[in-house]
Amino acid sequence: MEQDDAKLQFDENGNLRHLLSLKGIDAILLTELLDDAEGYLTAPGALPARSQSLAGRTVGNLFFEPSTRTRASFDLAGRRLGADVLNLDVNTSSRKKGESILDTIYTLEAMQVDVMVVRDASDGVPAYIARNVKDHVSVLNAGESDVSHPTQGLLDLMTIRQHNPDFKNMTVAIVGDIQHSRVARSASEALQTMGIGELRLISPPALAPDAGRFPGARIVDNIADGLKDADVVMALRIQRERIGNLDGVPGIDEYFANYGVSYENMKFAKPDAIVMHPGPMNRGIEIEGALADGPRSVITRQVTNGVAVRMAVLDRIGRIMSTQ
Repeated sequence: MEQDDAKLQFDENGNLRHLLSLKGIDAILLTELLDDAEGYLTAPGALPARSQSLAGRTVGNLFFEPSTRTRASFDLAGRRLGADVLNLDVNTSSRKKGESILDTIYTLEAMQVDVMVVRDASDGVPAYIARNVKDHVSVLNAGESDVSHPTQGLLDLMTIRQHNPDFKNMTVAIVGDIQHSRVARSASEALQTMGIGELRLISPPALAPDAGRFPGARIVDNIADGLKDADVVMALRIQRERIGNLDGVPGIDEYFANYGVSYENMKFAKPDAIVMHPGPMNRGIEIEGALADGPRSVITRQVTNGVAVRMAVLDRIGRIMSTQ
């Protein structure tokens, strides 16, 4: 994301208007959003938290790329805050018939949609929409190509903080297809802002990122070195839909043996290290199924935190709207 796009996220008073990236979001605002999200958590079996902070507002979920967790959690988050929620995907959108993205946006503005939650496979779409919507409309990035996934970064940061709030003395290892992962990008931005002790990115050479995209991170191609004494281990899915015919990508068995997050490989991490995965999981490829279901896994907690984080972001946006 360009610096001008990062600034686009804030109104003239410095309030969060759009959430396009975690780049440009300082540690104070990150912490405030996580603290707000914690307030939306309830005990297992209890009724979910609700409010009417978005009553009368309309949230449009514009998903032009497949999603389960992100779409469902934005839907629940909007409804639990009292908003009307409109869900639109590529199979029901006129974009499939050739309509331009701006014509879609102008149509939704005419229907008085206040918040547009956008997922798209192309770079720059959320920022492009944010530059073209009316002043009273907010845009939230729900996943942008391999560039950014800010609410995923927030929920991952929240889950890590619940395990250990001491970021400065922590080692986080992210394992998998780093090159094509918007999840890794947003998690890295959030962790670096919070002053992470060490961030390691572990992947086969063919899937390694350009160092410039992850400033401050250590790039590793050996899982034993990468997981050594790690406090947090996050496995990533291989992004087959973005890779194409890239040479050098290991086969399934080779990948799992050398880069799979398994009980065997977790012996290199700290004994109390947690295991994360943004989903969807490919068991037996990037993560061992028994480990994903075991006591060190916080994968379902990530899902729970995802609803809370998206409620916190929507509520923050809604409060700003109410003062306009």
